[in-house]
Amino acid sequence: MSIYEEFLKKGHKINPVTDFRGLVYDSAKRYGKLPAFQLRDRIITYTQLEKEYKALCSYLLDKGFENQRIAVVGANSYNWILAYLAASTVGISVPIDKELDVSDVLNFVDSADCAAIFGDSKLLKQIPDDINIPKFSIADDKKSVFVGERIEALVTEGERIYNGGFHKIDNLEINPEEMSILIFTSGTTGNSKGVCLSQKNICANINSTARMVKVDPTLHSLSVLPLHHTYETTLGHLLLLSGGSCISYADGLRQVAKNISEYRPSVLIVVPLLLEFILKRIDASIRSSLPAKMLLPEGTPLKDTIKALPFFIRVIVKRKIKKTLGGKLRLLIVGAAPIKPEVIETFCYLGITTYQGYGLTECSPLLAGNNDFYMNPNAVGLPIPGVEIKIENPNSEGVGEVIAKGDNIMIGYYNDEEETARTMRGGYFHTGDLGYLDEDGFLYLTGRCKNVIVAQNGKNIYPEELEERLSEYAVVEEALVLGVPDSKGGTTIKAKIFPCIDKIKEVYQDKIPSAEDIKAEISKVVSAINDKLPTYKKIIITEIVEEAFEKTTTKKIKRFGSNVQ
Repeated sequence: MSIYEEFLKKGHKINPVTDFRGLVYDSAKRYGKLPAFQLRDRIITYTQLEKEYKALCSYLLDKGFENQRIAVVGANSYNWILAYLAASTVGISVPIDKELDVSDVLNFVDSADCAAIFGDSKLLKQIPDDINIPKFSIADDKKSVFVGERIEALVTEGERIYNGGFHKIDNLEINPEEMSILIFTSGTTGNSKGVCLSQKNICANINSTARMVKVDPTLHSLSVLPLHHTYETTLGHLLLLSGGSCISYADGLRQVAKNISEYRPSVLIVVPLLLEFILKRIDASIRSSLPAKMLLPEGTPLKDTIKALPFFIRVIVKRKIKKTLGGKLRLLIVGAAPIKPEVIETFCYLGITTYQGYGLTECSPLLAGNNDFYMNPNAVGLPIPGVEIKIENPNSEGVGEVIAKGDNIMIGYYNDEEETARTMRGGYFHTGDLGYLDEDGFLYLTGRCKNVIVAQNGKNIYPEELEERLSEYAVVEEALVLGVPDSKGGTTIKAKIFPCIDKIKEVYQDKIPSAEDIKAEISKVVSAINDKLPTYKKIIITEIVEEAFEKTTTKKIKRFGSNVQ
């Protein structure tokens, strides 16, 4: 029996959810007076969440928004998730990236045929007067100049409506299989697509994940990632709310360290870039506070550096690191981009369980993940319960396209039957990702189908593999590998590299390095990597770029970005 087969026989006991209303109502019954949200100025209990959810739904139903599409745009906040839950229940929510220009936001609002918009003050003030759409403010900053009706006023009015006998929300017929969420993706390789998700899709993902990772009232999360992504809404909010956990909000990525100290969370749901940043800061702190003779050379994995310290010093260092991370952090869930196994191993060594997962917006989002029962830091995890994963057209090494089937898979793409048919072939969703399954059932990813470079000998080159090797060197901040045409009609491997100037300065003993110095250091890295590669994989062209690559809001490099070509 494989590990995966054993895993399917295990799993935490859960209270299954079937729709958002049931989730809110059931959690209020189970966890009533417990905090659902710990905000800077107040606590929202599960009872209060239910009351305000009922009120906002009642307001929207009374004003004719049943079955209407409602945009939700703004910074992470309690008001954001309240608007999302209500809009998804009475109609269809359309979460939109708050970082987009107002013209792009309005294009999505128009494309989705939205009947109203919940937004922050900054956005609402920029909407031209001639755009006749109801505007509701979800800004929770008391200093903001409010435009449109405030959500608090809607809730107050909704309470009056509900208490007056209008209880439609309690008896509203909800079809969990109909579209309730329309999300426009921020892809790394092309134009946005509208993903149509149902409450059945999202709830299936909640139920599967709750079997894998224990969610209960002892968990307190600091919300860091943007809420318009299913990764944050499903796993960072709805999953936690289904288990009685508490949620607080970071004041932005730059304030995460400060907010961790303030809120002292026990769980963080993050992207790899944030964990790598935390480890770099810890490493720098250790090196600045301890004598050089105690330390292994720079570039040594942090775990090995700490392990090599004398016992007493090691205990103190680990204790200080835990305190820096709030003192209560015990679980990290990481996804949305590849992560180095040593990052996972380092946090686990520090006593913080770290699970890598894999998914896509189209899958609500989780497809596979490491869990409380089985873990492999080199893999993205085991397929979640209820999901079947196959490898289509595997090559001699077992690598092929990852395809999946399950109740969490989207309804289809918005107004795009052709793309839906292309990706939903044979009853399986075709992810566009390349990977393989080992004998235990763990899934490994090797790259994207669209990114594969075919060498002249017919062999495949995965840019992500070379990018990972380049990024292992401290003098490389970011790397992007692509194939470019050569003079013989073939393809040449090119690496575009954004150097880490601070690390190069250290090489030159803090002297400001010249362009030639930078080129020399990067050339050393490329040569070292090429020495270990077969001829067809070698990097032939190297270009040093002066700016970091353009990224999505989950910090993945946009392969079509302005400084890529």
